Amino acid sequence: MTAEHASAPAPRTSPAPGTLVVRTVAIDALPGGPTALVDLLPDAHPLAWVRRGDGIVGWGEVARIESWGPGRFADADAAWRAVLRRAVVRDEVHLPGTGAVAFGSFAFDDAGPGAADDAGTDGPDVADDGRPDGVLVVPRVVVGRRGGTTWMTTFETSGSLASPPGAHVLPRPAPVTSPGRVVLRDGSVAAQDWKDLVAEAARRIRAGHLDKVVLARDAVATTEHPVDPRYLLGRLAASYEACWTFSVDGMVGATPELLVRSEKGLVTSRVLAGTIRREPGAGAPHDPALFLAQSSKDLEEHEYAVRSVADALAPSCSSMNVPEAPFVLHLPNVLHLASDVTGVLASPEDGPAPTSLGLAAALHPSAAVCGTPTADARALIREIEGLDRARYAAPVGWLGADGDGEWGIALRSCEILPSDPLAVRLFAGCGIVGASDPDAELAESEAKLEPITGALGL
Repeated sequence: MTAEHASAPAPRTSPAPGTLVVRTVAIDALPGGPTALVDLLPDAHPLAWVRRGDGIVGWGEVARIESWGPGRFADADAAWRAVLRRAVVRDEVHLPGTGAVAFGSFAFDDAGPGAADDAGTDGPDVADDGRPDGVLVVPRVVVGRRGGTTWMTTFETSGSLASPPGAHVLPRPAPVTSPGRVVLRDGSVAAQDWKDLVAEAARRIRAGHLDKVVLARDAVATTEHPVDPRYLLGRLAASYEACWTFSVDGMVGATPELLVRSEKGLVTSRVLAGTIRREPGAGAPHDPALFLAQSSKDLEEHEYAVRSVADALAPSCSSMNVPEAPFVLHLPNVLHLASDVTGVLASPEDGPAPTSLGLAAALHPSAAVCGTPTADARALIREIEGLDRARYAAPVGWLGADGDGEWGIALRSCEILPSDPLAVRLFAGCGIVGASDPDAELAESEAKLEPITGALGL
């Protein structure tokens, strides 16, 4: 089924909330360290957006907004506005992430579930599992930290602003469980067959059909015991402090790429494209950072990605700063070419400024996760990639009542399959240009799987 063949269902909010009562208060400081927030999570359905020990985590669910198809972002945004119109908010802290917030995760492809069916994928049966293409989760409790301030937000659908006894007492988390023995196997496309796809994409680029395409591959990890997302979150937050560690509705990861942050009128996007292993094998350059910074293939790939982000943000900004050259971002397993694009959000005359989710929708998919030109790259992905990306490489993050928020791209991530608690689907993708080498791209994809394989204990 594709967008051309069927209309998407209407968005759904469940349960239909009455008055949402939200209260944020300051609480005692947490211990230092990158895992202080994720260590609080009390159950196996955690919500998290954490970097360098700061951010927000949540648990419970007071409301859920689900959306489908090409309108999944706008529909979720409008439904969130509707929830807020029935909300009473008392925020005693007034920092980004306080007050009413919702955690969100969205599908990569706007054709909805089954888009990859036309490509003939025979991988795990995840395309037609009935899951929505977008979800915003309003938790019952959020705990956040920014700088030296720590807070707790409680959400209720009835009652008064008077907090019930113990409402602002941190829970005693249940023990985090290990997945035990883990076996990794190929996903929708075998690793060696994926190299043929890279070669075909590079051939089409050299033939002038498009400039760049991002090809993804998946792998499936089978575990001895049901996967506790908190096990992954703690290990990712400790090992990848510079990344945004996230968990929303079964998507868990540590992304180095910030799609967009909107905060008090300032818009920021961190663009990554161009990658090399940090500890290369035999025959690799002696100084990988210098090699990456001078690589014409990687610089070309990066230029396409930066240009796509700047072009997408420009209509919403009164001024922008686009760096002339990237810097090298050092992560434990890889190095990336990175650029921070910033802008000042314009005040439109005919309505409100776009929310952070609206900006994420305008940016998705960027050249860093799709290609250039976007329509041609997406068409090639659907034709040859051979898998349903689900929510991989799509926006994940949080949205506040004022429209501000942070949205990353769901990279270095996995999906804990709702149909099988002993299976985890891992993803990695690589930007392909005319000069791409299939063996090098496969090695790069293996490096990008390492955060999740390491978190699983492999």
